[in-house]
Amino acid sequence: MISELFKRLEFYLDARQNKEIFIYPGLNLGVEHSDAHTQAEATVFGFWVFLMSDAIIFGMAFATYATLLHGTADSPGPRELYHLGPIFIETLLLLTSSFTFGMASIAMKYKHPTSRLVGWLLITLVLGVVFLGMELNDFRAMFAAGGLPTQSGFLSGFFGLVPLHGLHVMAGCIWLVCMLGQIAVHGLDSETKLGLLRLALFWHFLDIVWIFIFSVVYLAGLA
Repeated sequence: MISELFKRLEFYLDARQNKEIFIYPGLNLGVEHSDAHTQAEATVFGFWVFLMSDAIIFGMAFATYATLLHGTADSPGPRELYHLGPIFIETLLLLTSSFTFGMASIAMKYKHPTSRLVGWLLITLVLGVVFLGMELNDFRAMFAAGGLPTQSGFLSGFFGLVPLHGLHVMAGCIWLVCMLGQIAVHGLDSETKLGLLRLALFWHFLDIVWIFIFSVVYLAGLA
C-alpha cells in the first residue's frame, strides 16, 4: 500500500516536472501545443469566472420563472402552450452538438487534419442553427395561441428565461462562424486554439443550462 502511494507520488512529480498534468479544468491541450497550453492556464481560468457569473444570471431567471409559474391570470398555461415533441428534438440537437464540439476539440488536441476539425465545427454550427430555427417556431406557435409575454406573470418569466438561452446560442453560433474564419485566415495558431477552448466551454455550458430548462420548465410544466 505504501509503495503504491510512493509510486503515485513519483508519477505526479515527474508529470509536474514535464508539465503533463492538467493545469486547468477542461480540455488541456498538452505540451505538444507549447505556448497555447501555457497561456490557457490564465485565459481559461478567466473564462471560467465569466461562466460562473453567467450561471448566476441564469439562476436569477430560473428563480423568477419559478416564482411566477402559477401567475397565469386566466391566460394560457404550460399545458396549453408547451409541445413536448419539438422540444425533445431540440434537446437532442443540442446534446448532439455538444458531442460534435467535443470531437472537434479532440481533433485539435491530437492534431488531426484541419479539415476534420472544421468539419466537426460545421456540423456543430448547423445543429445550433437548426435548434434556433425550431425554437423560434415554438415561440411563433405560442404567440398564435395567445402566449404573449405581456399576458401574465408566468409568460413574462418564461420569456425572460428561455429566449435568454436562445440569445446565448445565437452568440455561440456567431462566435463559431468567427472562429471558422480565423482558422481559414490564420490557421491553428495559439490565439485560434485559445478561442476554440473558450468557445467549447461556452457551448457545453449552454447545453447544461438547456437540460435544466428542459427539465424544470417543460417537463415540470407538463407534469
